Amino acid sequence: MENGCLLNYLRQRRGKLGRDMLLSMCQDVCEGMEYLERNSFIHRDLAARNCLVSAEHIVKVSDFGMARYVIDDEYISSSGAKFPVKWSSPEVFHFKKYSSKSDVWSFGVLMWEVFTEGKMPFESKSNSEVVREISQGHRLYRPHLASHAVYRVMYSCWHEVCCPFFLWYYFITNL
Repeated sequence: MENGCLLNYLRQRRGKLGRDMLLSMCQDVCEGMEYLERNSFIHRDLAARNCLVSAEHIVKVSDFGMARYVIDDEYISSSGAKFPVKWSSPEVFHFKKYSSKSDVWSFGVLMWEVFTEGKMPFESKSNSEVVREISQGHRLYRPHLASHAVYRVMYSCWHEVCCPFFLWYYFITNL
């Protein structure tokens, strides 16, 4: 993938990518995640740093080091396993329970990364502060490049009860 990782791509082109391009990148990731979900895989480490950008600016999900094939859409990690707290849902950091729903949560954070053009989620907060804030119901703010409709999709990913990726793909392609 000629343009490297999505995170660096966004940071290097800050201020040069339009909202439509940013949304298109999110659609590409959503389509890839829908494919994984349909084939019973959980990624468990979805973030802009783990996506790649082609010469045609198409984004592909990559880095499957933490991915798992699951029979019943759930994977409980062994204790002591490391995970990316700032991209993780409450059921991951409280119970180490992964599912396609926890991937949807991470997708919302990835959307936030895209629409902030590569900012770090919860920038100056420690992992323990992030866990406390998320547990108290706090969520990431609306990036200025995200329309209210885009932020509604992003924010909806951060609910404990969420839709499967095929529905997110439908929502995001109809924005």
